[in-house]
Amino acid sequence: MNAPAANLETPDAFRADLRAWLEEHFPASLRGHPRLLGGHDALHGPAEDHARWKAAMADAGYGAPRWPVAYGGAGLNAQQADILAEELERIGAFSPIAGLGLMMLGPTLLEYGTEEQKLRHLPPIARGELSWCQGFSEPGAGSDLASLRLRCEDAGDHWLLNGQKIWTSYAHLADWCFCLVRTDTTVKHLGISFLLIDMRTPGIEARPIKLINGVSHFCETFFNDVRVPKDGLVGEVNHGWTIAKRLLQHERSGLSAQRGAKAKTHDLVELAGRYLPADETDLRGRLADHLLQDHAYRLTLERRAAEAEAGMTPSTPLSVLKNIGSDVAQARAELAMELTGLNGLGWAGEPYSPLELELTSHWLYSKCFSIYGGSYEVQNNITARRELGLPA
Repeated sequence: MNAPAANLETPDAFRADLRAWLEEHFPASLRGHPRLLGGHDALHGPAEDHARWKAAMADAGYGAPRWPVAYGGAGLNAQQADILAEELERIGAFSPIAGLGLMMLGPTLLEYGTEEQKLRHLPPIARGELSWCQGFSEPGAGSDLASLRLRCEDAGDHWLLNGQKIWTSYAHLADWCFCLVRTDTTVKHLGISFLLIDMRTPGIEARPIKLINGVSHFCETFFNDVRVPKDGLVGEVNHGWTIAKRLLQHERSGLSAQRGAKAKTHDLVELAGRYLPADETDLRGRLADHLLQDHAYRLTLERRAAEAEAGMTPSTPLSVLKNIGSDVAQARAELAMELTGLNGLGWAGEPYSPLELELTSHWLYSKCFSIYGGSYEVQNNITARRELGLPA
């Protein structure tokens, strides 16, 4: 059967047709699969079922439900997109399409890209066919991103790039990169341009950086006489900073939404039932406090989304949400370690279960939540200046 039409007259009719569509297409073997947070998550269950589910969601446009149909989306309105999310959660389903292209680049291209760029890049993102990485931070240009130095010269029929990026997530696996480059060295913010770069271009080298938990998805990326076609420029030359700021808003919004995922909170309740003695009152009290804070955070996310949809100025700035999200996620990881006790000390092998090893790895990884996507301190500075009107 075809996907439910976006122009169905009532929300109830859309929901009914959607339920029938999900019943037909979602494989029962994938029920309860963890929500995908990026384009390179570990997949559990039969590979053929994953492929079938991804193809069905892509064909329906549900990978990017609110994008126009012409760009690979489903053309849903906000209410229909909410119904889709509710129905996926109801049956323990998940979207098999994720990644930086979907969370950050896609919404930015919809606003700033040419029609040719949208038609070329958005459909593969919506279908989950190509993965993207983000070339923003550099050595010496992290918190002060606008001081970046990756040199981009106009070489006539192409751009010529020389320099380095760092903390480039999945650069060693990505097909494409959206990148900030220096096109004018005489000014700071007004000398930056926004480029789309094919990662298979000669002269690009990505070297993974091993993190404290043993994972290596961050990279340092080198550009040595890299030739980029002129049509890779998004917007105007030297006006990339405006585009970058908008993209960072999408990033912080996406990170906030990920950290408000309900499944992670439910995991803590399951861990308490498995590991926590009945007479342990202190930890139970702190777990209850965390669940309340997490619930309030998710309600704040929902309120902000409703305000934005209604055309109102959101009452909670993204810089505030990003920091609260970091706090909630790091507290969740710390509580998981406390709940598992000595079982949370494992690094590999027996007697630790796969779940225990995963929780330990996640706890170590959670230390970076308050750094990437704009550090905790930078977000506080943004809030102080833009929201409270305090002096720089």
